[in-house]
Amino acid sequence: MTIADNIRALRAELPKWVTLICVSKNQSEEAIMEAYNAGERHFGESHVQELCKKYEDLPKDIRWHMIGHLQTNKVKDIVPFVHLIQSVDSWKLLETINTEAGKIGRKVAVLLEVHVAQEQTKSGMTTDELQDILPRLGELEYVEVLGLMTMATNTDDEQELRRCFHQLATLPSPLPSPLSQLHGILSMGMSEDYPIAIEEGSNMIRVGSKIFGDRL
Repeated sequence: MTIADNIRALRAELPKWVTLICVSKNQSEEAIMEAYNAGERHFGESHVQELCKKYEDLPKDIRWHMIGHLQTNKVKDIVPFVHLIQSVDSWKLLETINTEAGKIGRKVAVLLEVHVAQEQTKSGMTTDELQDILPRLGELEYVEVLGLMTMATNTDDEQELRRCFHQLATLPSPLPSPLSQLHGILSMGMSEDYPIAIEEGSNMIRVGSKIFGDRL
């Protein structure tokens, strides 16, 4: 099946309220253009250098998502154009985004990444750290927090996957009322587990191999 065929099959089973992020890290620009020509506009990258090159080379109506770990010294490279930084895992990173965005007068949208997986190697703030950050979000003039993101445990155990997704879905929303009634964006679920994530409340999924096949 082609990339376009994969996208059509995936779209046919997704609820209309779920935003699809095509995870294009390590994929060629030609492959991204196949997805683009099939109608996709949201693409996710994990490395700043790769993200910046693709931004320069590819159509400017693509909405780029930073989904990998972001170092503070790389923030300035992506704030001029990034659509959404999904991997904000500390107050220090929030402050840096706010500072760099303020320099160019652009408000940058972000998600707060929360660690709910069993693997300690995965990124994200703890739920306690999230609770400490929420009251301070009003200090950030150039950051717009739209919701939460997580990566589930790498497992075939459906019960564990549901635990991860349910934990994120039931955390306090970072959004002020009345938006908090909707919880904003919940970015959770990837190629192997997105159906479960959607059942548990996800409204944004990050899918790579199911669209593009194995990475280069």
